[in-house]
Amino acid sequence: MTGPEDDPTAREPLTQDEELFGAELPTVVGEYTDNERTERMRAELDMGFDALAGIQGVSVFGSARIPEDDPDYELAREVGRRLGEAGFCVITGGGPGIMEAANRGAQEVGAPSVGLNIELPFEQDPNPYQSLELTFHYFFTRKVMFVRYACAFVVFPGGFGTIDELFESLVLIQTGKISDFPVLLVGTAFWGGLLDWVREQLMGRALISPQDLDLVRVTDDVDEIVEACRRATARQWGRVSGSG
Repeated sequence: MTGPEDDPTAREPLTQDEELFGAELPTVVGEYTDNERTERMRAELDMGFDALAGIQGVSVFGSARIPEDDPDYELAREVGRRLGEAGFCVITGGGPGIMEAANRGAQEVGAPSVGLNIELPFEQDPNPYQSLELTFHYFFTRKVMFVRYACAFVVFPGGFGTIDELFESLVLIQTGKISDFPVLLVGTAFWGGLLDWVREQLMGRALISPQDLDLVRVTDDVDEIVEACRRATARQWGRVSGSG
């Protein structure tokens, strides 16, 4: 393990992910051995598995920058509320904006409201509507939880993080890593341009198959969102939704 004394130009990593990915670089101070790093990864996975065991949820994604007076905030709150009433646990990234709104809606109807918070170089305050609050150092361990304990993804407008989660889920479905897993894009106007590009460029150049377009559904209808999640649960579990 190296330290600042080994290279006076080396700097402390901003996050544990940077410490991991920059471990071979002389410009980043190594804080752990590889054995210690893998133990930390295992500890995070164990934490998530222990805390979320038995949960049957829906993961809701969207921008942390959406203010409370934005229509998308209220729509996410209603989606969280309706999913909670249908017996689902609502799982988010634990931050403000869309994540807060979905957690808030679930909590308002007494449903389990989970936040999978992440260590970031800029501070992200956990929203106050989490009945279960977990914090992860590593993005990849956190992503396991979003998929493993959800029957569907509901994706609101968002930035790079939201789009990352969206396309990662599509890769997992396309490659058969997960199945019967609806990906519901909320915001017809927001997502329309991206899907046009997918059709024109990816499908137009045969970079994806025509059936890959069926992996996502765009809707602004809360009833449709809830019903899609209920049907997915019936296929996956052989029974209707429930949190245990």
